[in-house]
Amino acid sequence: MIVATLQELVQLLPRHGRLMGLDLGEKTIGIAVGDPGHMIATPVATIRRKKFTEDSRQLLKLIDERQVGGLVVGLPLNMDGSEGPRCQSVRQFGNNLAKLRDLPMLFWDERLSTVAVTRDMIFADLSRAKRARIVDESAAAFILQGALDGLKR
Repeated sequence: MIVATLQELVQLLPRHGRLMGLDLGEKTIGIAVGDPGHMIATPVATIRRKKFTEDSRQLLKLIDERQVGGLVVGLPLNMDGSEGPRCQSVRQFGNNLAKLRDLPMLFWDERLSTVAVTRDMIFADLSRAKRARIVDESAAAFILQGALDGLKR
């Protein structure tokens, strides 16, 4: 089920339900999971995208393993806040996933998440190869952490 606000998402979570953050790229899906207390997002994995059936199977497996109760999906808005073709693709993926599993799902503004994460990795002097391996799951953690921080306000 797609929800409109962060508060709706949290109200629908089972007790101690974890949130999973997704950074849906064209070639990969970055995945992060929050702790049961909704304080910290941790990068978990990157899935190399194939077809929706295979991608969703892997996601649902992680959802079950990590006892996830809700999803925060990064929405790649344009810099002016408008939605372009990538947003449509992300929303369609979310709608298709919602048909397979009834989990509350929130689309969250992800503008510049990958840029911010990459900048931090360069500052930390990570090699280009290391950055390439972890940038998507780190972007998912950045997206999820933004939502978790929003809960504290």
